[in-house]
Amino acid sequence: FLWTKIPLCQTARNTFTNGDTINGRIIIETSKEIRIQLLIFIAQGKARVCWSEHYGQYQHYVYWADEKYYDVKHHILREARQDGTGVIGKGRHVFPFSFKIPDRKLPSSFKTSIGKIVHKLKAELHQSMKLTKKAKVHFTFVSKADMDIPGLMEPQYGCKDKSVKVFGSGNISMDVHTTRMGYKQGEGLQVTLDVTNHSSRAVKPKFILYEKKSFFAQGRRKVCTNEILKEKAEAVASSSKETVTKVISIPRELPPSILNCSIIKLEYRLKIHLDIKYTSDPEIKLPIVILPEVPAVKQPPAPAGFGFEAFGSPNQPVWNTTPQQGPQPMDPPPPYGAYAMYPPNSHSDKDSYGF
Repeated sequence: FLWTKIPLCQTARNTFTNGDTINGRIIIETSKEIRIQLLIFIAQGKARVCWSEHYGQYQHYVYWADEKYYDVKHHILREARQDGTGVIGKGRHVFPFSFKIPDRKLPSSFKTSIGKIVHKLKAELHQSMKLTKKAKVHFTFVSKADMDIPGLMEPQYGCKDKSVKVFGSGNISMDVHTTRMGYKQGEGLQVTLDVTNHSSRAVKPKFILYEKKSFFAQGRRKVCTNEILKEKAEAVASSSKETVTKVISIPRELPPSILNCSIIKLEYRLKIHLDIKYTSDPEIKLPIVILPEVPAVKQPPAPAGFGFEAFGSPNQPVWNTTPQQGPQPMDPPPPYGAYAMYPPNSHSDKDSYGF
C-alpha cells in the first residue's frame, strides 16, 4: 500500500509559491516481503482545457489544449539485484523528500469544469509483472505578484457621452477615474465618477466588479463571465452635476488574476454604467488586476539539483530492508480546489458584458 503526504509547513492553508520548498514523505506499507524495481518521485505543474461545441444536429467538435510548466522526476530507489529487482521487508517504510518549486513565473492553481491549472506531487512503485502502484497529492500554488505588468500602478480613466432622444432630451456625460489598475486581495478599490446630466432624465450610477475566464484551444476561444459584486449610488437629478466616490472592497478570497498562461486567462473588470429608463445605458469598463497577498515565509535551505533533495546519508545502501518506524502519518492536506472560487455563471461571447 502506497501513499504520499505533504506537511502544512508553509501556511495554514497549505499554500505554496515560487521558490518554496515542500517537505513530505512517501510511505510504503506491506504485509509481506516484496520485490520492486523502481520507486519514483514526480512533481508536475501543468494546465489543460477541454470543451465541446455543437454545430447543427450532427456536427460535434471537442477542443482541447495542454501546457506544461515543470516535470521533475527523481528515482528514490533503483534496481539493485542482477535480476533487476530489489527487496523490501514486511512493515512500514518511510522515504522523506524535499522538493523546491521552480523560482520563475508560473500560473496559480485554478479549476473549473472547462480548464484547470494543477500543481501536484506523485509517487510510482514499479514491480515486475504487476501494475504500477501510484499515489498523488495536489497542492495549492499561488504565484508571486507580477509587478512588471504594464500600467499596473498607473491611474485608469474612461469617459462616455450619451444623447437622450426617446421620452426625453439632452446629453449626459460620464468620466471615471481609479487610482491604479492593480489591487491586492482585501484592498479597497476607489473609483471616482463625474456625471454631467444635461438631460430631462434622472440617472442612477451603478458599479459592477466581474470576472472574465477565457479558454483557448486549437484556434478557438471560450469565454465565461461571472458577476462578483455590485454597488449603486444615489440618482443624479436632471440638469445637474455630481461627483460620486465609491470604495469597493476586493474580497480576500477572490483568486488572483492569471495572465501568464497561454490557454487559460482569469481577468477582472470594473463596469460603471448609468441606469437610464427607456434607453440604452452608457457604460465604461476598466481592467482590474488582482494581486495575490502571499505572506513572507522563511525558506528552508535550497535543495541541490533540479529542485529535488533526498534526505539521509549518501553512504546508506540503496535498499533498506528493515521497516522504518517513522513518525505517524500527518494530517492530509485539504483537497485540491479547496481555495475559494466564485460559483460559475457562464455566458457566451455575446453576453451583456460585451467583450
